[in-house]
Amino acid sequence: MKLIATSLTLAFLASPALAVDPTLQRPKEDDKGMITVAWENDRWSGSDEHYTNGIRLAYLSPEADTPQFLRDFADFLPFFPKNGRERYSLGIGQSMYTPEDISTYTPDPNDRPYAGWLYGNIGLMSDAGDHLDNLELSLGIVGPSAYAEQVQETVHDWTDSPDPSGWDSQLKDEPAIMLTYERKWRNLYQFSPFGLGFDLTPHAGGSIGNVFTQAVVGATARIGFDLPADYGSPRIRPSLPGSDFFVPTQQLGGYLFAGVEGRAVGHNIFLDGNTFKDSPSVDKKYFVGGLQMGAVVTYEDWRVGYTHVIMTEEFEGQNGGDQFGAITLSYRY
Repeated sequence: MKLIATSLTLAFLASPALAVDPTLQRPKEDDKGMITVAWENDRWSGSDEHYTNGIRLAYLSPEADTPQFLRDFADFLPFFPKNGRERYSLGIGQSMYTPEDISTYTPDPNDRPYAGWLYGNIGLMSDAGDHLDNLELSLGIVGPSAYAEQVQETVHDWTDSPDPSGWDSQLKDEPAIMLTYERKWRNLYQFSPFGLGFDLTPHAGGSIGNVFTQAVVGATARIGFDLPADYGSPRIRPSLPGSDFFVPTQQLGGYLFAGVEGRAVGHNIFLDGNTFKDSPSVDKKYFVGGLQMGAVVTYEDWRVGYTHVIMTEEFEGQNGGDQFGAITLSYRY
């Protein structure tokens, strides 16, 4: 709860009365698209349980390539800025979840169920210089047709890891739909100690659908060089911080960061189980929080980042919170 309270306070600081440094200038129109690969895995924290792996490939268009009907749609949305620069995004990804003990054929009914999620998404992003809006629709499937079982078993064979034995009990096939909106505010109280830039970037948003229904608030502090290049290192849903967007203004840049996030969770299919069929489930916690820290380096048109994430317990009876790492690689062309 302290994490959530802190996040709410920081998000409040992002109100128009405490707007961004007025000396910041928006960059010229950018004519490059971006490709991002994000990989999240719990092995980097020394475990193999719960949210065990996620991978996503995403494309973000150049500003000039955004179709006029999407620009008109952005102008129609009351929460999108009228002076924003729009880009559209496309992506595909897979996430997998397992219980703590993967060695037994009959998983503990009080532990997180086995589940896989395969999805594609389309989104619309608007950059107003001082804040970034992102609307994204995800369509896919949860269940055996997400092929999480085959992927994990293959990787464990390659790496000589323990065989995950309980996938026969995973959530059943169910179409998965989710609409997500988020806003990030950039460069609150920016200053330059010792030649470095520092900023605080609050974010707020939420998702609705049969995968996740939740509200999220948080903030990230960064210190380094060329901070206006992006809004933080990308992450995989249901996380909100970060962005596939980056427009460097220097040949070499980079920063260290640390952030906090609180979520009010109405629905989580990976804990609540299938919507219309009987399936394993656990009693979720309605309020969860997370800490993240890491580093990002940009060189010309490349960006690489690492994030270490620490989550509070997400369901009743969970034996401590989870940790995992996230590696991202982005290229502008």
